[in-house]
Amino acid sequence: MSADGLPETAAGPGDPAPSPGLVVVGHYDQPPGYRVERPRGADSWLFTWTTGGHGRLRHGSTRARAGAGDLVVLAPGVPHGYGVQQGALHWEFWWAHCQARPTWRSWLRPYDVGEGLYVVTPTPDAVRGRVEAAFRRMLADARWTGTDAPPAPAPGEEPVAVAHGTAARELALCSLEEVVLLTAGTARTAPARPGVDPRVGRAQALIDADPAAPHTVRSLAEHVALSPSRFAHLFTGQVGRSPMRELREARLRHAARLLETTGLSVDRVAAASGFASPYHFNRAFRERYGRPPGAYRSGGPMVGM
Repeated sequence: MSADGLPETAAGPGDPAPSPGLVVVGHYDQPPGYRVERPRGADSWLFTWTTGGHGRLRHGSTRARAGAGDLVVLAPGVPHGYGVQQGALHWEFWWAHCQARPTWRSWLRPYDVGEGLYVVTPTPDAVRGRVEAAFRRMLADARWTGTDAPPAPAPGEEPVAVAHGTAARELALCSLEEVVLLTAGTARTAPARPGVDPRVGRAQALIDADPAAPHTVRSLAEHVALSPSRFAHLFTGQVGRSPMRELREARLRHAARLLETTGLSVDRVAAASGFASPYHFNRAFRERYGRPPGAYRSGGPMVGM
């Protein structure tokens, strides 16, 4: 199998790869027997996102299998090959060749399985639709001429696009950046503290990620598949305070960061931190930090000093 019609690179014999300065994106659904071999690798990064069937990828001496929801990334300059996994009925996947933005490497680093092969898995079902939508948007953005809106792919149109213009390339890379952030961000799991139940850890992560959300004991319990009473008992026993007390602390920490880093009014900080009443926010903040929000922002003296 060769990539007919794609601009060739000078990487050497084997199936051609796009030139390093291009951004190329496509969607394939390949039958058994499909394979690509590049004995000297490529000058660009290759991103693959599997939506159906199974693929197999080799990067140097490192190998990986790809199933639905897996993002597999191959760094440049290493001999590689990929194709339909033996015994699989097909391999349906999105792919993109480009130069990776430097910031992406820190997101991918935890998933390096060797020789610059990154396997980002598992990706939760809840974000897979958004990841595929980002690839579809990338396909449209790559065709953008800079006038009017980027064209939506037409039925029956070849599902491969090359971004030639600077604006089209940057816009396409923005969509791919969303793919990297969504997959690497949701697949990454912070190590649990010793002795902390994983369900408690997930609830804490949910609170920390969005303290202003209207969390309740019931909504947090549903997120970790526990009854409200069982969840509240488990959480309080392991954390040392109730879920709602933990939420209050997270909201106050969030408010302190907003006061330190933004020019938002105190009332807007209160609302952005999940406090319905500015009066209640001022009282709670003063109890926690020893000074009212306005004095905290200006570095004024603590109450009683």
